[in-house]
Amino acid sequence: MANNLKFESQKLAINYFTVAAILFGAQLLMGLIAATQFLYPSFLFEIFDFSVARMVHINALVVWMLYAMIGSVYYLLPEETGIETVGIKFGKIAFYILTAAVTVVVLVYIIVQVGPAAESTIWLINEGREYIEAPRWADIGIVVVVLVFVFNLFATAMKGNQTGVITVLMADVLALAGLYLAGMFFTDNISMDQYWWWWVIHLWVEATWEVFVGCLAAYGLMKMIGARREVVEMWLWIEVSMLFGSGILGMGHHYFWIGTPEYWWEIGALFSALEPVPLVAMFVHVIYDWGKETGLKEGEKVEKTMNNSPAFAWFVANAFGNFLGAGIWGFFHTFPQVNIYTHGTQFTSAHGHLAFFGAYATILIGMFYMGVQGKNGIKVMKATFDSKMAITLLCIGVMGMTVSLTVAGYGQVLVERAQMGATWEAYFVSQDMVWFVQGLGWRLATGIVTLIGFVYLVKDLLTTSKKSIHER
Repeated sequence: MANNLKFESQKLAINYFTVAAILFGAQLLMGLIAATQFLYPSFLFEIFDFSVARMVHINALVVWMLYAMIGSVYYLLPEETGIETVGIKFGKIAFYILTAAVTVVVLVYIIVQVGPAAESTIWLINEGREYIEAPRWADIGIVVVVLVFVFNLFATAMKGNQTGVITVLMADVLALAGLYLAGMFFTDNISMDQYWWWWVIHLWVEATWEVFVGCLAAYGLMKMIGARREVVEMWLWIEVSMLFGSGILGMGHHYFWIGTPEYWWEIGALFSALEPVPLVAMFVHVIYDWGKETGLKEGEKVEKTMNNSPAFAWFVANAFGNFLGAGIWGFFHTFPQVNIYTHGTQFTSAHGHLAFFGAYATILIGMFYMGVQGKNGIKVMKATFDSKMAITLLCIGVMGMTVSLTVAGYGQVLVERAQMGATWEAYFVSQDMVWFVQGLGWRLATGIVTLIGFVYLVKDLLTTSKKSIHER
């Protein structure tokens, strides 16, 4: 099938989306292995460590999303600026260097698994920092690759049209890339080391990633249903203006355990709950306008404007997934009076699963569909049986995991924290509770449902070019 994309930048975006999808699959597979080992510790005993499965599961999550984010920028950049991406040749070289580095790092994780806890381990195996455990050589390489990406974005934006989406994106990507540097500080004091690491992941997901998703939502809604630019960019700027409140101040809800003054807890609890508000408001406003205009067009017998149903479904899932995962499930245990019992339990895991999926994975999958539409030259892309199965099973699977982990966390909190006072004995007693074990059992079952949904997703993306249902 010929590639119908006219910009080299968008062809590069497809490469990023492809690797992102592969890493997404690796994340799900490793999650299933870890979930199985949670229930059956002898599974792959002395062959594949639980800690390695968990590490690859978490790191693959972060890396596939970063791949998809970079790919999304390369995809929308030519259309927003009106020109080919400046420095696209360097962008291609950076892609192959990054992919080679990620492949080597994952193989080292899986084959070597552990080291002597010496300086060589930090440089050659991993740095021991949850979510960003790349060895130091890869750490430095990532910085170089990201510098190329940021340069390409800024150089293209300065030369071409500077829309509101591009302007916000420039500021956001600069902050996103700059924050990574905080995770590269290394000290022998583990508290100081954790302090620097902590800011990377938390400010990423609480602030920069939220704004990034707003940029994608604004672009996607304009492309798919012809949303008015002034509406989506208005909400985008509101999201930026709320960043300091909802994103940065909202981080205060994490401060309960690090000795900051108590007023931070209430400030953090309040503002973290507001994080999804601008995005949801953007969707509601745009969908209201779109519905009204579509109704008028139907009355005038003018063609409807929806041109990518699968992508639109994932964008809608993002708006409400963000509200549920980051908003509702985050709010469950945000207040310090609750967090003292729930911190570090399966409640946290439940919130993490739904928040990452609802707030980020959904819209990035939507971008996959937009990329496939462009690559195959499809004018109107319709929902297929596979695309419906993919979104249904993935959403049910992740929601099922979230509820299962919430039930397990409830039992854990009740026994481990409330009744037995957070001792080591309490921890092990809670692990044998019926609610806890059954909750993790359902987490494994719904994880399998999620993986099946992923298989449908890949099948649908790969077979789009052969389906006659789409209008070209």
